[in-house]
Amino acid sequence: MESMQAIKQRFGIIGNNPGLNRAIEKAMQVAPTDISVLVTGESGVGKESIPKIIHALSHRKHGKYIAVNCGAIPEGTIDSELFGHEKGAFTGATQTRNGYFEVADNGTIFLDEVGELPLTTQVRLLRVLENGEFIKVGSSKVQKTNVRIVAATNVNMFEAIKKGKFREDLYYRLSTVEIHLPPLRARKDDIHLLFRKFASDFAMKYKMPSIRLNEEATEMLTKYRWNGNIRQLRNVAEQISVLEEKRSITPETLRQYLPNNTGNLPAVIENDKKDSDFSSEREILYKVLFDMKSDLNDLKKLTMELMQKGVSQKVKDENESLIQKIYGEDENEEFFPEEETAAAPVKLLSIAPEVSVVSETDKYHFAEDVEEEETLSLHDKELELIKKALERNKGKRKAAAKELGISERTLYRKIKQFDL
Repeated sequence: MESMQAIKQRFGIIGNNPGLNRAIEKAMQVAPTDISVLVTGESGVGKESIPKIIHALSHRKHGKYIAVNCGAIPEGTIDSELFGHEKGAFTGATQTRNGYFEVADNGTIFLDEVGELPLTTQVRLLRVLENGEFIKVGSSKVQKTNVRIVAATNVNMFEAIKKGKFREDLYYRLSTVEIHLPPLRARKDDIHLLFRKFASDFAMKYKMPSIRLNEEATEMLTKYRWNGNIRQLRNVAEQISVLEEKRSITPETLRQYLPNNTGNLPAVIENDKKDSDFSSEREILYKVLFDMKSDLNDLKKLTMELMQKGVSQKVKDENESLIQKIYGEDENEEFFPEEETAAAPVKLLSIAPEVSVVSETDKYHFAEDVEEEETLSLHDKELELIKKALERNKGKRKAAAKELGISERTLYRKIKQFDL
């Protein structure tokens, strides 16, 4: 078997990072077998080199090697591309066509961006992995194929499985052996080596002297995050080689070609994203009800202010039925006490029998505490609010009543009602 250094030279791999060396070592070990391999890593790290190594060192090296970018093939035609189709199977199918799995028989297929495969195609691929069988589009004949499948993806497969975008059984069939390639920012010692290689290649290609980085520019190059990994580094080297007249590159010149040059400063990344601003429909309902109650409270306060301006008795007599409807018979004494004068301040409003009151300053406070397993019962919610208010105020009814926005008398009646 060839040495690792010989493999690197043969496939143009540069670097001595332990993670990179481990990936190449695993590829060399699994190559003689027919085990399915899944190559993972960010976009631009060079995942396409691993299946080439596996194919070249396997007993299939004289067979065909086909690389398929699953993300670049439209969903409507990908089954036809992979498995072939019969004449007349769909509009435009003027003749029978062999798919990649039939063409690559006894060879290797590299499925790049396998995480982008439609679910229907994933079912077909699973059957190929299990027993080597497939059916052409528009055919009923089962065909056999003997191919080695190497897949690659830059997506988080467990997240894709959780969201229902990728079959879990297919993932475990593809990832019999998983090979991970580290991102370029984890290979700091290799960054300058790669840049020098690219600069030399472009100097030969465009027939010009090779560019060189001074010490400060080299340090900047190494500290940059390289979100696009090796692909981005190669593009930067090509741009500088073509556009810059001076062959000695300073940090000021290099900075112009590095977008968002923030180095490796920490950044806040929100991993858990909600599908909406509300965690459940129940919470929305509670918020709507509390908003309606708040509007009703405003109406009560406005009415009471009118009553306090010397015409309260007249308004009460003329609208007695409406007042009873709004405030209830049992609570009329609170809002129209005989001993209070017209100039007396208005008392706090009481809790309606079926809807709880939330303070205007924090009207969503209790809504945000709704748990998923709660039932939509306003009676239970009112009981819960009273209990919490009493707990927070250590049993002091006056303070609890003030927090709830009701009178102490009403709170006392509610405590007796709920047997607290």
